[in-house]
Amino acid sequence: MATVTLKGNEIHTNGTLPKIGSKAPDFLLTSTDLKDMRLSDFKGKRKLISIVPSLDTGVCALSARKLNEEAKKNPNAAIIFVSADLPFAQKRVTEADGLSNIIPLSMIRTKDFARDYGILITDGPLAGVAARSIVVVDENDNVIYTELVGEITSEPNYLKAIDALK
Repeated sequence: MATVTLKGNEIHTNGTLPKIGSKAPDFLLTSTDLKDMRLSDFKGKRKLISIVPSLDTGVCALSARKLNEEAKKNPNAAIIFVSADLPFAQKRVTEADGLSNIIPLSMIRTKDFARDYGILITDGPLAGVAARSIVVVDENDNVIYTELVGEITSEPNYLKAIDALK
């Protein structure tokens, strides 16, 4: 279990992020066109997985815009945004903001992703969604960088995550 804060108030996750050097847990998430997506769908690519509570909030949308720009510079990498939003909301937000370089994926069908990655919030007002975090995975699905953002309303360290992606 990890402790993070939401506006200064402690909340907890179900576990901890995968260890550097470990295999990234497989996942089953849903794309904006309602297709099932797995980690293996990005085989052979480096992956930056940005996990946010909801793309439909200010900090999450800001993260998406910043990483969308980085995705343009890294066309051989997959920049994936995972949230609890419905795929329809993800599509609306990404289209409205012109975020065509990131891949939004939803936990609509199962919370296993958040549980397996150790970032499922277990208490407080955001219980049941994922804590803000980043996991970077290499071409062989090995975890090479992780960050659990200590304050959910704060942004992650983009520079470190992008450096790991390269």
